[in-house]
Amino acid sequence: MRFSINIPNFGDFADARTVAQVAVAAEQAGWDGLFVWDHVVHDKEVQRGKPFGDPWMLLTAAALATERIRLGTLVTPVARRRPQQLARQVATLDALSGGRVTFAAGLGGPVQDEYASFGEPTDPKVLAELLDEGLGLLDRYWSGERVTHDGKHFHVDDVQLLPASAQRPRPPVWIAGFWPNRPPMRRAARWDGAVPLFQSARHGEIPPLDEVRDLVAYVRGHREDPAAPYEIVLGGATPGDPARARDLLGPLRDAGATWWDERQLQTGPGLDRLDAVLRRIEQGPPEM
Repeated sequence: MRFSINIPNFGDFADARTVAQVAVAAEQAGWDGLFVWDHVVHDKEVQRGKPFGDPWMLLTAAALATERIRLGTLVTPVARRRPQQLARQVATLDALSGGRVTFAAGLGGPVQDEYASFGEPTDPKVLAELLDEGLGLLDRYWSGERVTHDGKHFHVDDVQLLPASAQRPRPPVWIAGFWPNRPPMRRAARWDGAVPLFQSARHGEIPPLDEVRDLVAYVRGHREDPAAPYEIVLGGATPGDPARARDLLGPLRDAGATWWDERQLQTGPGLDRLDAVLRRIEQGPPEM
């Protein structure tokens, strides 16, 4: 199991220099990755008055300050992005970081705040279509090959985006979704990893072991090659006590989890505060 730190892109972490500081601290303390949220307003009423940073700019600062840890968003809503621009941002960061980018995607939300506020589509079916078609285009753009595409939502006429991504054939793609909703996990099974959220466990809460087992079995059952390498990314807030953390994470690892993403409780006061995140980083990742 590998371990990452998860931070929002608002509050203290809207400043790229602060995110670079977090990345350096995480690398020095032995963490394996840093993942940043990708929101424009999040919950407008709750977060009103807070600054937000562009996640790719924040991750650029993190890449320049580190050498080892993986970097990415958790998660990028492809449906509210232009695939060609997103492909270029990710490929540029992948080159800058020496091939350390992981790309995680989902529908994103809250839909009313993040989509409707800007006149974007809100129909879940349309958003899912935009996500799937956009992911297909990203995969082709990152190849560096010429792309022609005439789809339901996007048209591309003989375009080649260079340079290709540093990682070949492309950066790993993880897909997020709420379990027990099945369609997002069927989508995840077609890519390189699943980042499930759970209806029964809010952001920062430890997911129930029985639900994790059900999810892993479901995703594996929909993989074209169940034996191929695949990531199951779980997350929550673990206790600082190593023995208690092992007791919590050991069964999840045995159930199939390959990454643990350390997160602040979404309802807690430390969600977007540097001091709270640094305290957890300095304790180091759980010892498994």
